[in-house]
Amino acid sequence: MSFDFELLLVLLTIFTGLIALASYFILNFKYTIKSKIISLIIDQSKSLFPIFFIVLILRSFIFEPFRIPSASMMPTLLIGDFILVNKYDYGLRLPVTHEKFFKNNLPERGDIVVFRYPENPKIPYIKRIIGLPGDKIAYYNKTIYINDEVVEQVTIGSYPAYGAGLPMRGSILVLEKLGEVENNILIDPERDSLEFVTKIPDSHYFVLGDNRDNSKDSRYWGFVPEENLVGKAFIIWMNWDGESKNIINYKRIGKSIK
Repeated sequence: MSFDFELLLVLLTIFTGLIALASYFILNFKYTIKSKIISLIIDQSKSLFPIFFIVLILRSFIFEPFRIPSASMMPTLLIGDFILVNKYDYGLRLPVTHEKFFKNNLPERGDIVVFRYPENPKIPYIKRIIGLPGDKIAYYNKTIYINDEVVEQVTIGSYPAYGAGLPMRGSILVLEKLGEVENNILIDPERDSLEFVTKIPDSHYFVLGDNRDNSKDSRYWGFVPEENLVGKAFIIWMNWDGESKNIINYKRIGKSIK
């Protein structure tokens, strides 16, 4: 069972807020609290409520941090990258219920997004948006076709794998051009291509990992509903690679995500 930090944060905010509010009326009525335990709970609640409230607002409506646990988005994102996700770019949602109450921009092709995994919404996933609602997507010989037009690919060469990415040694580094968005992907020449044609329904998105042959994505479990979107990844604020000699890769800190 996955841990629901968002729900816990909401409950802690409500609990400490109610205790702090109750203490205000208790003091106004000059009621003397003799219990040291109750006094401690009140004092701690009054101190912690502003912290919980600010964290809840920041995490729910502005930015949320995530850690990259797998190689599915290499070479763009590496294992051990800590990223920030823009929570308001696609509109604002209430915490826990995830009901949208403010509309903003629509996702664009090429965006790297965090979303709630359709088969288990408690698990956050991160992939790149390839197909928009209404698009026809085909995949042949490890090449994407969008509405019957091929997505251009330019082979760069062998991927210089290091650290936690060493298992990807032997992969081919390829520049892929999704319209105005250009990004690097990895192709494993030893793996067979999964071929298919599909049409994306309304309010759904087709997503792929940049590590194209080492990613479980829309090719395997289907489309991402719009209501499952969490936000757009935009910056790496830390990298901790336990397989690297230096552990922290300072060159990745502050790197924008494209």
